[in-house]
Order: sequence, then structure tokens, then C-alpha cells
Amino acid sequence: MKGHEIYSEIKVPLSSNLILRLDGRNFHSLSKKLSLKMPFDYEFTSLMAKAGLDIFKEFSPLFMYTFSDEISILFNYIPFSGRIEKLNSIFSSLVSSSLTLSIKNSDRYNDLFPIAFDSRIIPVSDGEIFSYFKWRQDEAYKNCINIYGYYALKEEYEGDELKKKLNGFKSQQIHEYLFRKKGINLGKLPTWQRRGIGIYRACKINSSQANNTSRQNKHVSVDENLPKFTKDFFNSIIK
Repeated sequence: MKGHEIYSEIKVPLSSNLILRLDGRNFHSLSKKLSLKMPFDYEFTSLMAKAGLDIFKEFSPLFMYTFSDEISILFNYIPFSGRIEKLNSIFSSLVSSSLTLSIKNSDRYNDLFPIAFDSRIIPVSDGEIFSYFKWRQDEAYKNCINIYGYYALKEEYEGDELKKKLNGFKSQQIHEYLFRKKGINLGKLPTWQRRGIGIYRACKINSSQANNTSRQNKHVSVDENLPKFTKDFFNSIIK
């Protein structure tokens, strides 16, 4: 019967860098079930970051990035010898379990249903790492624009008229509408809403007053004030 396990020997290339992206299933319904604050709920976002941190502590990847209902994980090694069935199942189940437990233990949320994530494997070259994360951060900003636009327009329109307005608005028009009608300057919103959250090892300088010396230690940082991603940013993390 072992031969029936048809995916057990399929592996990712061991010579490449590896990114795993975990995406939440049916989070639109989950947000209603939990009565999340809209357009952004900081407490829930913090629980997503905590779920990412649980993975980081267990597997020590190079970098993790989360916004909305997704988490991207960059490895400089290939876990589980590259076995796809292991990669896809273990990481999606770990983040699902972590988020479920965090919600269950929160005083704020009193209703819950099973949470699931899917997982996709993305082998990339060194030169493609920046391109991937810039793509996801650009998507985070588009998501921010659209969700603020949706809830602002929802106050004035509904049904088919709301859909028509949303489909007809371009990003710059949403910017202008929010500023003119609602007094919302997207550029002044919290950085984590516009650029997502990063989890990585950052240098921390520890100074000693006794002998007037200092040294750098790396600690795990949950960064809610990410810059716009650049190649230099990722070079500083990867080195």
C-alpha cells in the first residue's frame, strides 16, 4: 500500500530558495463571525502575526511577511528534505492551530468555527526574492486602498450601485474620494495597514556602561513599521 502514497516522493529543488505562502480559507465569513472591526482590526492582525511568530520560533526561517489573511515564509534551507506533502500539510496546519488557539484564548472573541489555510510552494532564485516580496507588499497597499474605499462607499451606496461605483473607481480616484469626502489621508494611516508586518532577526545593540563597549545581538523582531521593500533591505536580512 505504500506505493499508493503518490505524492510522498515529490520534492522541491534543493538548490533553490524556498518561499511558502499560507492563505486563509473563507476569512470573509470568519471576519463576520468574529465581528472584526472594519476596515482593519489591530487585535486580529496581531494574532496573525503571533501565528507567524510561532512558526518562526519552530523553524527559524530568514523572513516572514503577513498582511490580511496571508503569511509568506522565506527559507534559506529546505525543511523536510523538500517533501511537498510535508511542507504543504505541516505549515498550513501549524498556522491554523496557532490562530485558532489564540482566538479561543482571547477575551474578546466568544464565537469560532474551524480555521483553515492552504499552502503553496514557490521556489525562487536569489534575484527573485525581492521581486516576490515587493509584489506582495504592493498587493497589501492595494488591499488597503480597496478596503477603505469599500467601507467609505458603503456608507452612501448599496447593492448594484455600490458594485458599480467600486468597479468604476481607480486607485487614485479612491485616494481623492477618501480625502475629499471622509478626510482620510491614506499616506497617514498606520504603516502596518499599508505595508504589512515583517518577522525577522534584527540587530540590537547592547551597551555596557561599565567598560564603555557595545555589541550587536540579533533578536526576533515583529516589525509593524516596515519600509517600502528594496533590494538593500533584503540584502541586509539575508547576509
